[in-house]
Amino acid sequence: MGERSDHPQGPGATDNPGALEIEATVVLGIRVTDWPALRAAAVAAVEELDFSGIDPAAQRMELLREVSEDPHAALGALLHPDRLIGALPGIEALGGTLEISTTDDFAPDFAELFPLDGEDGEAGDWTLTPRTACLLHTQLLALADAAYDDLEEHGDEPVIEGEDQEWAVFARLPRTSWRMHRAWRRAMARTFDDLAEDLGLGEWPLPRCPGEELALRCALADARSLLNTQPQAVADLMGELPADLYDYDWEGCTDELLGVYDMAGQDPEEDAAVRLENLLAATHPEGWFLSYEEAEERDPGRGYRR
Repeated sequence: MGERSDHPQGPGATDNPGALEIEATVVLGIRVTDWPALRAAAVAAVEELDFSGIDPAAQRMELLREVSEDPHAALGALLHPDRLIGALPGIEALGGTLEISTTDDFAPDFAELFPLDGEDGEAGDWTLTPRTACLLHTQLLALADAAYDDLEEHGDEPVIEGEDQEWAVFARLPRTSWRMHRAWRRAMARTFDDLAEDLGLGEWPLPRCPGEELALRCALADARSLLNTQPQAVADLMGELPADLYDYDWEGCTDELLGVYDMAGQDPEEDAAVRLENLLAATHPEGWFLSYEEAEERDPGRGYRR
Protein backbone atom coordinates (compact mmCIF):
# COMPACT_ATOMS: atom_id res chain seq x y z
CA MET A 1 0.00 0.00 0.00
CA GLY A 2 3.07 2.30 0.16
CA GLU A 3 4.21 4.57 2.98
CA ARG A 4 1.34 6.55 4.46
CA SER A 5 0.97 9.16 7.16
CA ASP A 6 -2.77 8.84 7.79
CA HIS A 7 -2.61 6.79 11.01
CA PRO A 8 -5.38 8.16 13.25
CA GLN A 9 -4.13 9.52 16.57
CA GLY A 10 -6.73 9.98 19.30
CA PRO A 11 -6.47 13.02 21.65
CA GLY A 12 -5.65 10.82 24.63
CA ALA A 13 -3.33 8.40 22.87
CA THR A 14 -0.19 9.21 24.89
CA ASP A 15 -1.91 10.31 28.12
CA ASN A 16 -3.60 7.03 28.97
CA PRO A 17 -1.04 4.20 29.04
CA GLY A 18 -3.48 1.94 30.84
CA ALA A 19 -6.11 2.11 28.13
CA LEU A 20 -7.74 -1.17 27.16
CA GLU A 21 -6.07 -2.85 24.20
CA ILE A 22 -8.19 -5.17 22.07
CA GLU A 23 -7.28 -7.42 19.17
CA ALA A 24 -10.22 -7.86 16.77
CA THR A 25 -10.35 -10.44 13.99
CA VAL A 26 -12.91 -9.97 11.25
CA VAL A 27 -13.43 -12.52 8.47
CA LEU A 28 -15.55 -11.36 5.55
CA GLY A 29 -16.90 -13.29 2.62
CA ILE A 30 -17.25 -10.92 -0.32
CA ARG A 31 -18.53 -11.33 -3.86
CA VAL A 32 -17.66 -8.59 -6.33
CA THR A 33 -20.86 -7.87 -8.26
CA ASP A 34 -19.99 -4.49 -9.80
CA TRP A 35 -16.29 -4.13 -10.56
CA PRO A 36 -16.56 -0.62 -12.10
CA ALA A 37 -18.29 0.66 -8.94
CA LEU A 38 -15.70 -0.99 -6.70
CA ARG A 39 -12.88 0.44 -8.81
CA ALA A 40 -14.32 3.97 -8.66
CA ALA A 41 -14.69 3.80 -4.85
CA ALA A 42 -11.11 2.55 -4.47
CA VAL A 43 -9.74 5.30 -6.73
CA ALA A 44 -11.60 7.92 -4.68
CA ALA A 45 -10.19 6.43 -1.46
CA VAL A 46 -6.63 6.52 -2.77
CA GLU A 47 -7.06 10.14 -3.85
CA GLU A 48 -7.89 11.04 -0.22
CA LEU A 49 -4.80 9.36 1.27
CA ASP A 50 -1.70 11.21 2.41
CA PHE A 51 1.59 9.64 1.31
CA SER A 52 5.03 10.29 2.78
CA GLY A 53 8.49 9.27 1.68
CA ILE A 54 10.86 10.13 -1.11
CA ASP A 55 8.26 10.38 -3.88
CA PRO A 56 4.66 10.59 -2.61
CA ALA A 57 3.30 11.36 -6.08
CA ALA A 58 4.85 8.20 -7.52
CA GLN A 59 3.45 6.16 -4.63
CA ARG A 60 -0.02 7.51 -5.31
CA MET A 61 0.21 6.82 -9.04
CA GLU A 62 1.38 3.25 -8.45
CA LEU A 63 -1.45 2.54 -6.01
CA LEU A 64 -3.96 4.11 -8.39
CA ARG A 65 -2.71 1.80 -11.11
CA GLU A 66 -3.06 -1.24 -8.84
CA VAL A 67 -6.60 -0.48 -7.68
CA SER A 68 -7.67 0.28 -11.25
CA GLU A 69 -6.53 -3.14 -12.49
CA ASP A 70 -7.00 -5.55 -9.60
CA PRO A 71 -10.15 -6.12 -7.46
CA HIS A 72 -7.93 -7.46 -4.66
CA ALA A 73 -5.98 -4.19 -4.56
CA ALA A 74 -9.21 -2.18 -4.71
CA LEU A 75 -10.61 -4.05 -1.71
CA GLY A 76 -7.30 -3.60 0.05
CA ALA A 77 -7.53 0.17 -0.32
CA LEU A 78 -11.08 0.28 1.00
CA LEU A 79 -10.68 -2.26 3.80
CA HIS A 80 -7.24 -1.25 5.05
CA PRO A 81 -7.21 -1.28 8.91
CA ASP A 82 -6.12 2.37 9.10
CA ARG A 83 -9.10 3.43 7.00
CA LEU A 84 -11.59 1.34 8.99
CA ILE A 85 -10.27 2.42 12.41
CA GLY A 86 -10.18 6.06 11.34
CA ALA A 87 -13.97 6.01 10.98
CA LEU A 88 -14.52 4.92 14.62
CA PRO A 89 -14.50 7.40 17.55
CA GLY A 90 -12.57 6.92 20.76
CA ILE A 91 -9.90 4.52 19.51
CA GLU A 92 -6.51 4.57 17.81
CA ALA A 93 -4.85 2.01 15.56
CA LEU A 94 -1.99 0.05 17.13
CA GLY A 95 -1.22 -1.76 13.89
CA GLY A 96 -2.79 -4.47 11.85
CA THR A 97 -2.63 -6.49 8.69
CA LEU A 98 -5.06 -7.21 5.90
CA GLU A 99 -5.09 -10.46 3.95
CA ILE A 100 -7.29 -10.84 0.88
CA SER A 101 -7.50 -14.05 -1.12
CA THR A 102 -9.85 -15.75 -3.56
CA THR A 103 -11.63 -18.64 -1.90
CA ASP A 104 -11.39 -22.03 -3.54
CA ASP A 105 -14.65 -23.37 -2.12
CA PHE A 106 -16.99 -20.86 -3.78
CA ALA A 107 -18.75 -22.00 -6.90
CA PRO A 108 -21.79 -20.59 -8.70
CA ASP A 109 -25.06 -22.48 -8.30
CA PHE A 110 -25.21 -23.85 -11.83
CA ALA A 111 -28.52 -25.63 -11.21
CA GLU A 112 -30.10 -22.24 -10.53
CA LEU A 113 -28.17 -20.37 -13.23
CA PHE A 114 -28.93 -22.90 -16.00
CA PRO A 115 -32.31 -24.43 -15.10
CA LEU A 116 -33.54 -27.45 -17.00
CA ASP A 117 -36.99 -26.93 -18.52
CA GLY A 118 -37.98 -30.58 -18.88
CA GLU A 119 -37.67 -33.72 -16.81
CA ASP A 120 -34.76 -36.12 -17.29
CA GLY A 121 -35.18 -38.05 -20.50
CA GLU A 122 -37.46 -35.52 -22.13
CA ALA A 123 -36.26 -34.33 -25.53
CA GLY A 124 -36.24 -30.66 -26.42
CA ASP A 125 -34.15 -27.81 -27.77
CA TRP A 126 -30.45 -27.92 -27.08
CA THR A 127 -29.40 -26.12 -23.92
CA LEU A 128 -26.29 -25.56 -21.88
CA THR A 129 -26.90 -27.83 -18.91
CA PRO A 130 -25.78 -27.23 -15.31
CA ARG A 131 -23.20 -30.04 -15.49
CA THR A 132 -21.73 -28.87 -18.78
CA ALA A 133 -21.58 -25.28 -17.51
CA CYS A 134 -19.88 -26.43 -14.30
CA LEU A 135 -17.21 -28.43 -16.14
CA LEU A 136 -16.56 -25.63 -18.64
CA HIS A 137 -16.34 -23.09 -15.82
CA THR A 138 -13.81 -25.27 -14.01
CA GLN A 139 -11.65 -25.70 -17.09
CA LEU A 140 -11.74 -22.00 -17.98
CA LEU A 141 -10.57 -21.04 -14.49
CA ALA A 142 -7.86 -23.71 -14.61
CA LEU A 143 -6.64 -22.39 -17.96
CA ALA A 144 -6.61 -18.83 -16.64
CA ASP A 145 -4.52 -19.95 -13.66
CA ALA A 146 -2.15 -21.85 -15.95
CA ALA A 147 -1.82 -18.88 -18.32
CA TYR A 148 -0.95 -16.52 -15.47
CA ASP A 149 1.53 -19.10 -14.18
CA ASP A 150 3.12 -19.20 -17.64
CA LEU A 151 3.36 -15.44 -17.55
CA GLU A 152 4.99 -15.36 -14.13
CA GLU A 153 7.51 -18.04 -15.09
CA HIS A 154 8.39 -16.90 -18.62
CA GLY A 155 7.37 -13.25 -18.91
CA ASP A 156 8.34 -12.01 -22.40
CA GLU A 157 10.35 -15.12 -23.31
CA PRO A 158 9.30 -16.55 -26.68
CA VAL A 159 7.88 -20.03 -27.01
CA ILE A 160 10.57 -22.07 -28.73
CA GLU A 161 9.86 -25.19 -30.75
CA GLY A 162 11.06 -28.22 -28.85
CA GLU A 163 10.60 -26.46 -25.52
CA ASP A 164 6.85 -26.08 -25.77
CA GLN A 165 6.35 -28.71 -23.04
CA GLU A 166 7.59 -26.09 -20.57
CA TRP A 167 4.48 -23.99 -21.25
CA ALA A 168 1.01 -24.82 -19.95
CA VAL A 169 -1.07 -22.62 -22.26
CA PHE A 170 0.75 -20.29 -24.65
CA ALA A 171 2.47 -23.06 -26.61
CA ARG A 172 -1.01 -24.35 -27.47
CA LEU A 173 -1.84 -21.16 -29.36
CA PRO A 174 -1.00 -20.47 -33.02
CA ARG A 175 2.71 -19.97 -33.68
CA THR A 176 2.18 -16.38 -34.76
CA SER A 177 1.60 -15.58 -31.08
CA TRP A 178 4.66 -17.37 -29.71
CA ARG A 179 6.78 -14.21 -29.55
CA MET A 180 4.14 -11.87 -28.21
CA HIS A 181 4.95 -9.66 -25.23
CA ARG A 182 3.92 -9.91 -21.59
CA ALA A 183 0.95 -7.50 -21.86
CA TRP A 184 -0.52 -9.50 -24.74
CA ARG A 185 -0.21 -12.72 -22.81
CA ARG A 186 -1.90 -11.12 -19.83
CA ALA A 187 -4.80 -10.09 -22.06
CA MET A 188 -5.02 -13.66 -23.38
CA ALA A 189 -5.09 -15.04 -19.84
CA ARG A 190 -7.99 -12.70 -19.11
CA THR A 191 -10.09 -14.18 -21.92
CA PHE A 192 -10.47 -17.41 -19.93
CA ASP A 193 -11.66 -15.44 -16.90
CA ASP A 194 -14.06 -13.38 -19.02
CA LEU A 195 -15.78 -16.49 -20.34
CA ALA A 196 -15.83 -18.07 -16.88
CA GLU A 197 -17.47 -14.91 -15.55
CA ASP A 198 -20.17 -15.21 -18.23
CA LEU A 199 -20.98 -18.69 -16.92
CA GLY A 200 -20.91 -17.45 -13.33
CA LEU A 201 -23.58 -14.92 -14.28
CA GLY A 202 -25.78 -17.56 -15.91
CA GLU A 203 -24.94 -16.52 -19.48
CA TRP A 204 -23.77 -18.72 -22.31
CA PRO A 205 -20.04 -18.13 -22.89
CA LEU A 206 -20.33 -16.76 -26.41
CA PRO A 207 -16.85 -15.63 -27.55
CA ARG A 208 -16.85 -11.95 -28.49
CA CYS A 209 -13.45 -11.86 -30.22
CA PRO A 210 -10.98 -14.30 -31.82
CA GLY A 211 -8.98 -14.53 -28.60
CA GLU A 212 -12.04 -15.67 -26.67
CA GLU A 213 -12.86 -18.09 -29.47
CA LEU A 214 -9.43 -19.67 -28.96
CA ALA A 215 -9.92 -19.71 -25.20
CA LEU A 216 -13.26 -21.51 -25.38
CA ARG A 217 -11.90 -24.07 -27.84
CA CYS A 218 -9.10 -24.85 -25.37
CA ALA A 219 -11.61 -25.21 -22.53
CA LEU A 220 -13.86 -27.51 -24.55
CA ALA A 221 -10.90 -29.70 -25.48
CA ASP A 222 -9.75 -29.90 -21.86
CA ALA A 223 -13.26 -30.63 -20.59
CA ARG A 224 -13.65 -33.47 -23.08
CA SER A 225 -10.22 -34.85 -22.12
CA LEU A 226 -10.90 -34.68 -18.38
CA LEU A 227 -14.24 -36.45 -18.80
CA ASN A 228 -12.55 -39.25 -20.77
CA THR A 229 -9.53 -39.71 -18.52
CA GLN A 230 -10.94 -38.90 -15.07
CA PRO A 231 -14.69 -39.60 -15.12
CA GLN A 232 -14.83 -40.11 -11.35
CA ALA A 233 -13.20 -36.74 -10.71
CA VAL A 234 -15.83 -35.13 -12.94
CA ALA A 235 -18.61 -37.01 -11.15
CA ASP A 236 -17.29 -35.79 -7.79
CA LEU A 237 -17.16 -32.23 -9.13
CA MET A 238 -20.81 -32.36 -10.19
CA GLY A 239 -22.08 -33.25 -6.73
CA GLU A 240 -25.89 -33.07 -6.77
CA LEU A 241 -26.26 -31.07 -9.99
CA PRO A 242 -29.17 -32.48 -12.02
CA ALA A 243 -28.35 -34.75 -14.95
CA ASP A 244 -29.68 -34.21 -18.46
CA LEU A 245 -29.55 -35.80 -21.91
CA TYR A 246 -27.46 -32.88 -23.18
CA ASP A 247 -24.77 -33.18 -20.52
CA TYR A 248 -21.27 -32.99 -22.02
CA ASP A 249 -22.57 -32.62 -25.58
CA TRP A 250 -19.36 -31.18 -26.98
CA GLU A 251 -20.59 -31.20 -30.56
CA GLY A 252 -23.61 -29.21 -29.45
CA CYS A 253 -21.37 -26.77 -27.58
CA THR A 254 -19.28 -26.32 -30.70
CA ASP A 255 -22.33 -25.67 -32.84
CA GLU A 256 -24.16 -23.39 -30.40
CA LEU A 257 -21.35 -21.47 -28.69
CA LEU A 258 -18.64 -21.02 -31.32
CA GLY A 259 -18.80 -18.86 -34.43
CA VAL A 260 -22.00 -17.14 -33.28
CA TYR A 261 -20.87 -13.69 -34.45
CA ASP A 262 -19.85 -12.90 -38.00
CA MET A 263 -16.10 -12.95 -38.53
CA ALA A 264 -15.17 -10.05 -40.81
CA GLY A 265 -14.08 -11.15 -44.26
CA GLN A 266 -14.95 -14.81 -43.67
CA ASP A 267 -17.59 -16.89 -45.44
CA PRO A 268 -20.49 -17.30 -42.97
CA GLU A 269 -21.38 -20.63 -44.58
CA GLU A 270 -17.94 -22.07 -43.88
CA ASP A 271 -17.18 -24.23 -40.85
CA ALA A 272 -16.59 -22.07 -37.74
CA ALA A 273 -13.20 -23.68 -37.04
CA VAL A 274 -12.02 -22.99 -40.58
CA ARG A 275 -13.31 -19.41 -40.41
CA LEU A 276 -11.43 -18.83 -37.15
CA GLU A 277 -8.24 -20.35 -38.55
CA ASN A 278 -8.42 -18.09 -41.59
CA LEU A 279 -9.15 -15.03 -39.45
CA LEU A 280 -6.23 -15.72 -37.11
CA ALA A 281 -3.88 -16.24 -40.03
CA ALA A 282 -4.94 -12.93 -41.58
CA THR A 283 -4.89 -10.91 -38.34
CA HIS A 284 -1.94 -9.84 -36.22
CA PRO A 285 -2.27 -11.26 -32.68
CA GLU A 286 -2.75 -7.72 -31.33
CA GLY A 287 -6.09 -7.74 -33.15
CA TRP A 288 -7.31 -10.98 -31.63
CA PHE A 289 -8.94 -9.08 -28.76
CA LEU A 290 -10.95 -6.70 -30.94
CA SER A 291 -14.65 -7.46 -30.54
CA TYR A 292 -16.65 -8.90 -33.40
CA GLU A 293 -18.85 -6.29 -35.00
CA GLU A 294 -22.13 -7.59 -33.56
CA ALA A 295 -20.74 -8.51 -30.12
CA GLU A 296 -21.00 -6.27 -27.08
CA GLU A 297 -17.61 -4.94 -26.09
CA ARG A 298 -16.41 -5.91 -22.63
CA ASP A 299 -15.59 -3.21 -20.11
CA PRO A 300 -12.05 -2.09 -21.03
CA GLY A 301 -11.38 -1.18 -17.41
CA ARG A 302 -12.35 -4.53 -15.91
CA GLY A 303 -8.79 -5.27 -14.79
CA TYR A 304 -6.95 -8.56 -14.42
CA ARG A 305 -6.95 -11.30 -11.84
CA ARG A 306 -3.15 -11.02 -11.48
